[in-house]
Amino acid sequence: MSDPTESTDDQRTAAPLKFLQTLSLDEVIELELGGRLSGAVCAYETWGKLNDDASNAVLVCHAISGDSHVARHDELDDPGWWDQLIGPGKAVDTDQFFVVCPNVLGGCRGTTGPSDIDPQSNPPRPYGASFPRITIGDMVEVQRRLADHLGIRRWRAVVGGSLGGHQAMMWATKFPQSTQSCIAIASSPRLTSQALGFDIIARNAIQTDPHFAEGQYYDRADRPDTGLAIARMLGHITYLSSQAMTQKFDGDRHDPREIVSDFEQRFSIGSYLAHQGQKFTTRFDANSYVTLSMAMDLMDLGDNRLQLMETFDDSECDFLLVSFSSDWLFTPEQSREIVNALTALNKSVTYAEITSDAGHDSFLIGSDIDQYGPLVGARLGERDDMAPKLSSVEESIIRLIPDRANVLDLGCGDGHLLAALKQRGHQRLVGVEVAQANLIRAARRGLDVIDYDLNNGLPAFIDNQFDVVVMSATLQAVANIAELFDEMLRVGRRVIVSFPNFAYRALREDYVKRGRSPRAPGEFNFEWYNTPNRRFPSIADVHDLCRQKNVRIDEAIYFDSTDDLRIDPNDDPNLNADTAILVLSR
Repeated sequence: MSDPTESTDDQRTAAPLKFLQTLSLDEVIELELGGRLSGAVCAYETWGKLNDDASNAVLVCHAISGDSHVARHDELDDPGWWDQLIGPGKAVDTDQFFVVCPNVLGGCRGTTGPSDIDPQSNPPRPYGASFPRITIGDMVEVQRRLADHLGIRRWRAVVGGSLGGHQAMMWATKFPQSTQSCIAIASSPRLTSQALGFDIIARNAIQTDPHFAEGQYYDRADRPDTGLAIARMLGHITYLSSQAMTQKFDGDRHDPREIVSDFEQRFSIGSYLAHQGQKFTTRFDANSYVTLSMAMDLMDLGDNRLQLMETFDDSECDFLLVSFSSDWLFTPEQSREIVNALTALNKSVTYAEITSDAGHDSFLIGSDIDQYGPLVGARLGERDDMAPKLSSVEESIIRLIPDRANVLDLGCGDGHLLAALKQRGHQRLVGVEVAQANLIRAARRGLDVIDYDLNNGLPAFIDNQFDVVVMSATLQAVANIAELFDEMLRVGRRVIVSFPNFAYRALREDYVKRGRSPRAPGEFNFEWYNTPNRRFPSIADVHDLCRQKNVRIDEAIYFDSTDDLRIDPNDDPNLNADTAILVLSR
């Protein structure tokens, strides 16, 4: 049985890349940290066909140990490291898009890196450890020259995971008009100090290997394979979560695989790490690992919201960010920092935190690709154009929203209310939703949706950012209602709240007659032990809360949705209405 937590990176080999193309860069590259490169080469692969106006090109950027082979070209080709995401009929559909994946500057799979000959050396020898220090920006500059060569003025999207996500965001900030979409998966604005520490240890393992020879080991019989293998072992530990390691290794902890290795194999995880480390030395260069890890460590888009806002201010693309719940290398909190900055700038952004036990490697694991792949497809234009179906309550909410108002919908579900507003011509519409299936459906409607827990308030949004904040049929599912009222009124000039009335006549009668937790159709139709409702407010309760908080009720509408009747405010709505809509302001 295959391992469900196996990363596609584990399938990689040193086999020649049969579809590799190369571009010789005639102009000198002036590097961001000083120094220059002449005679550089960019290696890349392509899939699909570029259309006449070059508007269908998608750039895919790889992680630190990746290369240009992101997907199979045909059935006889070797597997790619993102086959499940990229190909005919997949999220990045190569029947529709022209996909380009280059090997990064500093790499060892065709693009100029430390193992290549230094044209300034006499006699000729590889750069080795004297390869100049490069940045993510330098990598992107090489990719920009490749785009010029291919006749691509603006990418339809730049997509990448981990280090690839850093490159995608660098495209969006270094060349603000260069892409329509930036898709960064399992990435961050910069590395945490803990992640930096692991990289430092990895580089020390390589550079203190007795066979490192100050980086000039290419003509020697022995290379710094021990140091590189240890660096890879350390990397693998950071790519996995504690849950994933337990699942992989606890069952046969004391039954390691028998492999030929000088590394310790007393435990099953030991033989696994030994295998991964030794395999890595057959396809990767130690100097490249030092070069690329240092470039990643130097990446710094900002460490607070203001700095990130300054970094992304000029970007003219929309964004999709994806993180994974168990990723402690590039944490969900780091992705949310970027999202918070983008929302404060009113940039178009969708964000999802995918629930996964696999850690950082999640972005290369099949079951997790199945979860976030539809979001990538939606950002690239896959649409669900089905007309939204609205209840009478939702139709009333829409009538309360002024034309052209910008709207934040908290607990937006599948986005059908926002979709109706979009059809009406509203431009700035944002949803907040935690259910991943709903988030995907909303994204497929072409909406910006942010995966965020309302119990944490609304820190992603700034004061008076929206004309209207809507919270429909969500109030009863939130724990911190009082704080959320304050937050909604801070973020929106007006707030429209709809909620089920738990003092409704049918519920009262059901409770008295049956002596059980009341049930009725709609939001009330749950057992006491599986209800998503955390609060049980009545209309009178919410009115009391508004008075306590000095919140003005500008308008109130009451319904008996069972019979689709509107209840007169003078006809005791606390008894006769099962649903209320309140328009609030301060």
